[in-house]
This record gives sequence, structure tokens and C-alpha cells, in this order.
Amino acid sequence: MATSDVGAVKRALFEDIDAERERLRTLARDIWDNPEVALRESESSERLQSVLREEGFEVEAGAGGIDTAFVARYGEEDPVVGTMGEYDALPGMSQRATAERDPVEPGAPGHGCGHNLFGVGSLGGALAVKRAIERGDLSGSVVFFGTPAEEAGGGKVYMVRDGAFDDVDAIVSWHPGWYNAPSKGSCLANDGFDFTFRGETSHAAAAPESGRSALDAVQLMNTGVEYMREHVPDAARIHYVVRNGGAAANVVPGEASVEYIVRAPEREEVERISEWVRDIAGAAATMTRTDLDATKTAGMYGVLPNHALADAVRENMDLVDFPLDDEQAAFAEDLRETLGDAEGALKQLPESEREAARESAMFSRPIDALDEGEVGSYSTDSGDVSWNVPLGRFTAATWVVGTPAHSWQAVAAGRDLGTVGMAFAAKTIAATLADLLGDDELRARARAEFEERSADHDYESPLPEDADPYELVSR
Repeated sequence: MATSDVGAVKRALFEDIDAERERLRTLARDIWDNPEVALRESESSERLQSVLREEGFEVEAGAGGIDTAFVARYGEEDPVVGTMGEYDALPGMSQRATAERDPVEPGAPGHGCGHNLFGVGSLGGALAVKRAIERGDLSGSVVFFGTPAEEAGGGKVYMVRDGAFDDVDAIVSWHPGWYNAPSKGSCLANDGFDFTFRGETSHAAAAPESGRSALDAVQLMNTGVEYMREHVPDAARIHYVVRNGGAAANVVPGEASVEYIVRAPEREEVERISEWVRDIAGAAATMTRTDLDATKTAGMYGVLPNHALADAVRENMDLVDFPLDDEQAAFAEDLRETLGDAEGALKQLPESEREAARESAMFSRPIDALDEGEVGSYSTDSGDVSWNVPLGRFTAATWVVGTPAHSWQAVAAGRDLGTVGMAFAAKTIAATLADLLGDDELRARARAEFEERSADHDYESPLPEDADPYELVSR
């Protein structure tokens, strides 16, 4: 496309998204009002699929062996570009859209990571690109990947293993946050495990010699891992939680289990540490004369950055508006008050941007990537996608300044306030996908960078061959 044509195409994309604004907001609110946890997102997934079918996409459900995962495609021509949407909620995060802690139902799930916005924002971008292809403004195909269970081990990893992303030239995706910026960094790869020890029950006072304590094995394992921490790289992280420690103090526990997550910047380092953790578990079983069942429940790669796509995202952010209405602006001010001093969060920003963020409830001005050359301390199943296809990622401001993910404030913002950032994300995705469809050189740069960054490591699925995603919820 000529430069003048590009501008006209993007204006038309933005107009399409504006025309759909109320439809998209209603859909995001419906998913927010009915939060569903990982692998149980049946209604959320079906709502998204239904819209895509109505718009003429061919929808294939059950990708990667996950009922709530799907791939929706419009078009049959090359090039093929795509975007991804998540829609799983977090357990125990129920919250009303108010500026005070007020669960809808105590203990119920809620969208503490903004995935109701994530899924619908990406959908909006895909629909706009579809319409541009339909009009003849763009040539090629667009794919929307419905990606469940990000919060519980990584649905995308199973979809990658299933080949869902194999024929796509590039993907552009996003995540809710409190600023607008592309990503040029990586994150930690990880493994997840369930270690279950089985011994013999007996009366803890009258016949302890007849028992073999599975809880002792868990405690010895945890102690061994604590001593191990001194000898792993500083960036590595090892977390655990005892999921079953027995039922009564006067009964020697015959079964006990502990869940572990191992993280490190490099996939190879995760595997080395994971092997050590498994060895410690085996030693704990030997010491307590219990039996061990060690199950790998998850595995992910760190993100492979793509600066070519990040730069394209950044340029398009400058073209997009961020129109808060008076009610949203007032709610943002009220919500910001509940967070107190945000100076710690503001340190993420360049000094030149901190004052503007300090004085704003919503920091909507696009900024350059904050994470270039860095490895974040989080993990995401988008990492596995990025090792199979060039992936551009960005954050959009759906929460007030300084809001931590997985907080009640993030849930509260997600029903209405966050839909402004959601529309911003939809337009940024649509414009960047349009660039990819219309600019052979951009696709070539993104592919060349992908090939260079992945040249020293062939991707192998971190999942066991017999891994079943539904073990994530049945453990």
C-alpha cells in the first residue's frame, strides 16, 4: 500500500472499531459479570466464538485438546496474520465495580488480570481487519486464537503442540496494565509439578512405629529445596505450596502433596533446576520410606522479543485516541485514592514520564518500551507462541496508575473504566495487523529477527507427551 492508502485504511479500521464500541463493551462486561476460571470458560469462549461466526469466520473449537480453546479464521489467501485473546478469570477475586473492597460473592472468581478486556480487545482488532479484507482495503487472512487457561499452566502451550500457529506469518497481542507501551523484553520460563507422597496411616500416639508419614516427606523435600536456593542463579525462582498435609494431627498422614513452580530466564536452566528438585523429592521419599508420584503439570518458554513488531506497535499507538468520559474519569480518581502512594510503581517509568503519571489517575500517553533487554519476573504461555511465530506484544492502560495485577482494584476497573484501554488496544492491533498485511518488508524484518533470535535453540514442547490439560484442574 502507498503511504496515503495506509492512512486511509487505518482511519477506516478505527471507524469500524468506534462503530462497534458499544457491542464490544457489552461483550466485555458480560464476560466480567460471569467470570469463569481456567479450562471452565465455556460461556466466555462461546460468546467470543458466536460473534466470530456471525462475522463469517470459520471457527474450529477444541484446539490443543482444550474444549474452550478455538481458532477462528477469515480469508484463504497469504499473508496470514493473527491476534490472541484470553478470557479466564482468577479464583477468589470477586469484586464489584466500586472504589472499595466489595466482593460480589466472597470466594468467587473475578477478572483480576483483565482477561475479559484482553479477549474482547483482540476480537475488536480482528473484526476490523476482517472488514478491511472484505472491502478490498487489505489482502490476506486474519486469525483470532481463543487461548484459555493462561492463569493455570498455559493453554497456548497445548495449542502450540497441536500446531495451531504453524501457518501464521506474525501475531500481535496485548495485555491489560496501567500504561500504554510496546514490549521488547522477555520473562521467565517455567515448569510446574505436583509431588504426591504415599505412606502408611497409623495412630500417631499409640502406634507411630507402624506409620510412614507422607507429610514428613513433604517437609523434608521443602527443607531440601530451601538449602538448594543458595546454589541456583539469582534470577531463578522456586515456589511451593502444600496442597494436602493430612486430615488430623493424631493420624500419621498416609498421603500428602506439594505443588512446585520452577522459573528461570533460560529454558535449559529451568530444566536443570527442575531435575534437581525431582532428585530432592526422590531423596525425601527414600528417607521416609514413602512412595512418590511426581507429575509435571506445566511448562513454558520465556518470551522471544521481536523489536520490528514492537516498533510497529509503538508507531500505531500514536495514532489512537483515549477518550475517557466524565464518569469514567471520576471513577478513576476514586480508585486511584485506594492505592495510596504509587511511587514504587512509578519507578518503572522513565524519569521524564513520572510527573505526568503522578498527576494522572489514568496514564494514557503512549511511551516507549520499558523492558528492552530485561527479563521480567513473570511467566506467560505467550512465550511458547513467540518461539514458533514472530510475536509483537504490548500493554494498554485499562487500570489506574500503579494498579497491581491480581488486585481487587484491577477487577473493579475491568467492567467499565478498562473498556477505554480495550478499544485503544483493538485499534493498535488492527493498525499493526494492517501494516503486516500491506508491508512485505515489515513481515520480512519480523521474520528475520525471529530466525536470528531463535537460531541457537530449536523449540521443543516443554510438556510431557502424555500431558493432559485437564490435569490442571483435577489435581
